[in-house]
Amino acid sequence: MHPLMLLALAAAWVAAMVVGFAVVFPVLFAVTLVVAGFGAAGLSYAQAVRALTPSSREGPSPVPEPAVAYRHYLLGQIWRDWWAIARAVGPRVWTLAREVLVRLTGVLLLGGPWGFFLFPVWLGLCAGIVVAAVPAALLALALTVLYGAVAAAGLAGWLVCAGVLWAVERVFTVYGRILQTCPHPFCYERIGLPVYACPGCGARHGRLVPGTAGAFRHVCRCGARLPTTVLLGRFRLAAYCPHCAGRLPPRIGRVRVEPLPFVGGPGAGKTTFMVLGIRALHGRARAVRGRVAFVEARHAAAYAGTVRAFRSGGRPAKTGPELPLATMLDVELPGRARRILYLFDPAGEHFTGAPEVESLRYLDHGEALLFIVDPFALPHVRRSLSDAERARAEAAAGPSGEDPADTLQRVLNELRSRPDRGRQKRVAVVITKTDLLLGTEVGRRLYADPDLREWLRSVGLGNTVRTLDQIAAEVRYFGSGLTTDPAYVADLLGWAAGLSPAEPSDAPAALDAADEIPGTAPLRAPWPVRGRDAALVPAGYQVGRWTVLAGTSVLTLAALTATAAEITTRLPF
Repeated sequence: MHPLMLLALAAAWVAAMVVGFAVVFPVLFAVTLVVAGFGAAGLSYAQAVRALTPSSREGPSPVPEPAVAYRHYLLGQIWRDWWAIARAVGPRVWTLAREVLVRLTGVLLLGGPWGFFLFPVWLGLCAGIVVAAVPAALLALALTVLYGAVAAAGLAGWLVCAGVLWAVERVFTVYGRILQTCPHPFCYERIGLPVYACPGCGARHGRLVPGTAGAFRHVCRCGARLPTTVLLGRFRLAAYCPHCAGRLPPRIGRVRVEPLPFVGGPGAGKTTFMVLGIRALHGRARAVRGRVAFVEARHAAAYAGTVRAFRSGGRPAKTGPELPLATMLDVELPGRARRILYLFDPAGEHFTGAPEVESLRYLDHGEALLFIVDPFALPHVRRSLSDAERARAEAAAGPSGEDPADTLQRVLNELRSRPDRGRQKRVAVVITKTDLLLGTEVGRRLYADPDLREWLRSVGLGNTVRTLDQIAAEVRYFGSGLTTDPAYVADLLGWAAGLSPAEPSDAPAALDAADEIPGTAPLRAPWPVRGRDAALVPAGYQVGRWTVLAGTSVLTLAALTATAAEITTRLPF
């Protein structure tokens, strides 16, 4: 090639470089930087919309089905959503930028001889694309900070709500002296928190409290929203013992469970007195417009059978040898303390030996007991009976063969293993069969002096009386027979259960045959099944995603506006 041609080409190349770097490069670099930055931001925002707007559990950021309940959105899913956006946007931007750079290099720089003259154009385009990574990275960092700020603010509010709810429930539990225990045989454990069943799908929730699954509500895997505290309605859910999975009575946790053990030997009259007590308490509740209800239908049926036996002049069926399931009564007396009564009426054989008494683990929890004394089982009384008196007693009631003093001693030995050494707040000593006792010579003195405590001392139970005075804050003595005034029976059982004293106008209402059997209907409506379909994300997740998406929209718009304004001020025209 002629030297003049080379000089001309060199001069043209120098001119192209001067013009290119002085005029073309700044314009192309700024425009490319803006376009690339807007493109990266647009891809990021589009992916955020795709990940955060679906209401179904499927999508770019799927929500896994929980084993029992969904965790709070801010404790897990929010970061899965962030990762789903970052995982999709990062590789996509990188791949697109690399493809554009390779194509620009092939077309502008390596496509032919003109590449020597288009170097400023190529450099401006490529530099704009590369440098656009800086604002894109800053935007990604700001988005991460936004996620962190939303999570921190939400978790702070959640922590305050959970703490307040926990404190309120704790105060309610302590103030109401709420006791929860299991009524089922071979368990009888004290319960800190029952297991609750979802009314929608039956899933068992073992930690339905303000916590990682939510402060006010937990969302079950079926979508049902469940209350986390008793005050919010948790007592309306079906509850189960966490130790044996046995069903617990309704309202457990809302009112105190009061175990009332009936202690007495075989044939002492425990079942008879329990039936008389239920009847009297039912009449008292009707008199004050309250309610007494059996928790278990089988107990209502057993009670009805015993009542029929009494009406026909018979005796109640002998209690079976198995460990007892508590006869559960839900007692609601307006304006007074409310209780779930666990009436434990085991066969008397369970009190005839130390191993048998040890199996009655429900004795570990109560603060009251009813000591049932068959007067005809006392050695002194038996020796004092004439042949005719003994025959009448055996024909009418069948005396117990166990000395009441021995029975009580075995129970007290077991109670002493408790941390409080067996201290009781209330002990009711019930002398049964007094209608028969008053017809005997040894019992006739009660007409002149009805002091039952002193009478027991006189017939050989002086040591027992003194022992009861030592272990109990208050001891009451009561005579019971088939003709005993129901008002007295209701007073005694109400006192033993810790219910408020009766008013003079609270005499038990007369019960006819139709009203004599307490019902078994629940005292509160069950918790309704409310919530989203199981295929949809929980409402809390949807609100959290919308909040993040709104913040992302504002942040993206602000970042792009600021970037465009800054670049515009630096343009050479």
